[in-house]
Formats: sequence, C-alpha cells, structure tokens
Amino acid sequence: MKKSVKKILLGLITVVVALIATACSSGSGGNEVKVGIMGSDTRIWDVIKTNLQKEGINIKLVQFNDYDQPNQALAGGDIDLNAYQHVYFLENWNNARKTNLTAIGNTVIAPLSVYSDKIKSLNDLPNGGTIALPNDVTNQARALQLLESAGVLKLKSDVKLPSPNDVVDNPKNIKLMPLDASQTARSLSEVSASVVNNTVALDAKLDLNSAIFREPITEKSKPWINVIATKPENKDNETYKKIVAAYQTQEVADKIKEVYQGSTIPAWDYKF
Repeated sequence: MKKSVKKILLGLITVVVALIATACSSGSGGNEVKVGIMGSDTRIWDVIKTNLQKEGINIKLVQFNDYDQPNQALAGGDIDLNAYQHVYFLENWNNARKTNLTAIGNTVIAPLSVYSDKIKSLNDLPNGGTIALPNDVTNQARALQLLESAGVLKLKSDVKLPSPNDVVDNPKNIKLMPLDASQTARSLSEVSASVVNNTVALDAKLDLNSAIFREPITEKSKPWINVIATKPENKDNETYKKIVAAYQTQEVADKIKEVYQGSTIPAWDYKF
C-alpha cells in the first residue's frame, strides 16, 4: 500500500514538473527567434519585429560584420535564421563546408555598385589603376561580371563564378585588389574605384546615389536574390514561415526603399 502511494506521489510530482516546464517554455522566451543579420538591416527588421510581437513571436537580432559568421552561427545552432546572403553565396558556402543550410524565403536583390573618390565614370579609369572588390568567391565573381558589363575587362565565357585568373582582356591593365567585403568602402582613398555591397556602403555612410556604376538587373540576376536561411530540419517550421510572411509585405518593401534610397529592391515579387 505504501509503495503504491509513493508511486502515485512520484507520478504527480513528475506531471507538475512537466507542466511547469511547459509553461516556462511557452512564455515570452519560448517563441524567441534569433535572426542573424548584417549591420544596416536593423532598420528593416525593426518593422518586422514590431509586427510579429502582436503574434507572440519575439525576434532577437544578432548582428555580424563578417560574411562567414552568420552561416557559422546558424550551422552551430547559435541562431535560428539568418538573412543577409544571396543564393549563390549560400550554395557556395554549403558546398565548401559540406552543410545543407536551406533558403525558406526571398527578401531583396541588392545590385553591387562602384564608388570612387577620384573619378566620375569608369570610362575615366587611369591606365594601371586599381579597383577593390570583395574577396569571397561569389561576390568577387559578381563584381568581375559587373566590371565586364561596364566594359572595363572581359572574362572567359564558360565560367560560372569567375576569378581574376579568368580575365582574358584588360585594356587599361587595371589592377584588381580583392578585400574582405567589409573593407571595400574603406579602401576608397587608396584605389581608383571600389565595388561595394549595399549593406557595406550604407554602414560606411556612403551616399548610395553617388555610385558611378550600378550592376544591371536582368534574368541572370536571379542567383543574386537574397534569402532567409535556416537548418534543413527547420524549413517547415510554422513560426519561421510567419517570419518570412512578415518580411514579404508592402510595409517592409516601403521601408527597404526608404533605407536603401531605391538601390536595394524587394525581390519576392520581382518580375525579371
């Protein structure tokens, strides 16, 4: 009889502990989602945060200043989502590190731009001048293709992600200076021109309308669409789907246009 009473009491204690744990996890911290972003995107995500709070979803923004860190943090479980990279960057990162981080929604397309403190047009590049460009595989390739579209150089035609080694014609003998993407804007005093990502330009307080050349958007631009990414096992998470839906709204589109002065374009409904 005493053993039976003890078993019943133990069972009740277990149930009470489980209920307390469940109550704690469903509180304000239970629906917290950590999202990794690059610096200037806070102004976009503040709109999303406010709207999602009404649904009981608490977004915690985790800011990074290096292009590898948000994926490392996502793969390691330190954050739940990230929103900073385009399709090619994600694919290349997965291939290089044998991971399978997964895109769950489109955000923006942010054309690369060329800035200069010394010239007003790429036509004015001096012979032997220097152009800084991002050094990661995908953004470097994208920068080279931009320079090709501007007539600065010519690349091999059969290379998906070209590197400086794939330049086949360089009429002005332009020197290419690969740098960490975060350093491209800071290099302007040292180079003839620099190819800069939009978030980097905004964080460096460059006037986005002062770019001397901007990457054209065409059908070939689709791999450069930025995405929200997560671990593959979370691709159908209902909370994450709500976050994607909260991003893909007219209110957020208007904020993107305001913050990026029209240089970054909402891409979830973009007609190429």
